[in-house]
Amino acid sequence: MAAPSRSEHPSVRATRRLRMALGAVASVCAVGTVGYRAFGFGWLDALYQAVTTVTTVGFGEIRPLGPGGRLFTIVLILLGTGTVLYALGAAFEAVLEGHVRDHYGRRRMDRTIAGMEGHIIVCGWGRVGRALAAFVESGHHDVVVIDSDAERLAGIGLPYVVGDATEDDTLRAAGIGRARALVAALDTDAGNLFVTVSARAIRPELFIVARARLDATEEKLRRAGADRVVNPQRIGGARMAAFVLQPNVAEFVDVVMHDGRLEFRLEEVRVPASSPLAGRSLRDAHVRDRTGALVLALRRADGSFTTNPEPDDRIEPGDVLIAVGTEQQLARLTSFVA
Repeated sequence: MAAPSRSEHPSVRATRRLRMALGAVASVCAVGTVGYRAFGFGWLDALYQAVTTVTTVGFGEIRPLGPGGRLFTIVLILLGTGTVLYALGAAFEAVLEGHVRDHYGRRRMDRTIAGMEGHIIVCGWGRVGRALAAFVESGHHDVVVIDSDAERLAGIGLPYVVGDATEDDTLRAAGIGRARALVAALDTDAGNLFVTVSARAIRPELFIVARARLDATEEKLRRAGADRVVNPQRIGGARMAAFVLQPNVAEFVDVVMHDGRLEFRLEEVRVPASSPLAGRSLRDAHVRDRTGALVLALRRADGSFTTNPEPDDRIEPGDVLIAVGTEQQLARLTSFVA
């Protein structure tokens, strides 16, 4: 028999033990039945005598037994008692590892999710959802996963909700009222469309990113309320083309965005109306001198970009500064802007 996997879920191991224990009890009863049949019992009487002996209920002998029959009964009692006790232990373990463990584990997870704020909800634990969650978590952001397949979520190491992501109750269980953003990464465009509509209805101001498989679905997702729509196939093709045409630029951007080992990284910082930078030019703000971070672009409130801004370009309330720098420089920039 193959050894159980170390990564096997405890409830699966407990269920296997219970099956083995019940099989052992049945085997002992079968041996007892054949044995009593050999001592002259009818088949029904032999089965009855074997079961009452194995379970030690104490109803006594159906018919008198000789020395051989009594010796057989003693051996059967010893084997049967141990087997039945093992089966009872396996049954209790299955209950504890299954219902009780899952119940209290779910309650702990619910409390964890209830205490989260500013987390990212990932709907769909497929290849895209896994990759996205890994990048988000590496950036020290909390993640809550929603998927309808409980087995696929077991042991992922992240808070999760088992359910249909298109249902309002499931989204609320994932803390959508306190979430920073939601990513619709289900396997179908129709599912992502329903998730987007539901999430936008619950949280009109929530930032939503949706996955699209077909080009024709992208505009539908935007109309449904998605702030950004991502087509993995198109992005994959564009990145491959970038590596062919400008491999060093593409790799540098890739490393800056995703490799935590590099000293420099990109960050975006929104300028609130109360910011000391609001209404001032980049020259007057002295962003580079005071923080060390370099402002690469400004995204205006209307969505347009000002790339490689001039020193006289003004920083308006609601603008987003896109800057590059070390972690310490970007932290100073965030504090400075606030």
